[in-house]
Amino acid sequence: MHPPDEIDALIDRLTRLAAAWRRRADLDAAQVAALHYLGRANRFSRSPSAVAGFLATTRGTASQTLKALARKGLVQDEAVPGDGRARRYGLTAAGRSLVADRPAAPPWEDLPDADRDRLALALRALLAAAARQGLAGSFGMCRTCRHHARSPLGARCLLLGVPLAAEEAGQLCAEHAFPA
Repeated sequence: MHPPDEIDALIDRLTRLAAAWRRRADLDAAQVAALHYLGRANRFSRSPSAVAGFLATTRGTASQTLKALARKGLVQDEAVPGDGRARRYGLTAAGRSLVADRPAAPPWEDLPDADRDRLALALRALLAAAARQGLAGSFGMCRTCRHHARSPLGARCLLLGVPLAAEEAGQLCAEHAFPA
């Protein structure tokens, strides 16, 4: 049996390796993480508060990170229709290019499919446990949410009461809730 402090150390080490793998000379770790998040987030999850929740930081820190990325031409902000004060961020072409430009394959890509599947299941279980304990939101893919519904007319978010575009099923959502 592995003691919890060993698991803590392994998670911390993998987190640091993942951040190092994505690192760019002109961006700090938070900026890189925000870019990758925005590249995977759905339209409801691109606000400064959603970015702050995903990065486990304050809204002010997330806002400064987003402003720095905007100055670098990697993200752009837009008003949320129907809410003049709310802002939503998206990747620019340069931001999408940077996210897509991977320096090399991470070590987990070389794992056999069955091992990657087991790893993904274990990590999802950890994230669900963290969400249940109130440590963080789940930020899971829309299609794995208890509020996601499919019908012959297409996908729909039952929480927000809106239809979903086909690509949104595989995107991260700040409103995600693991099935009960």
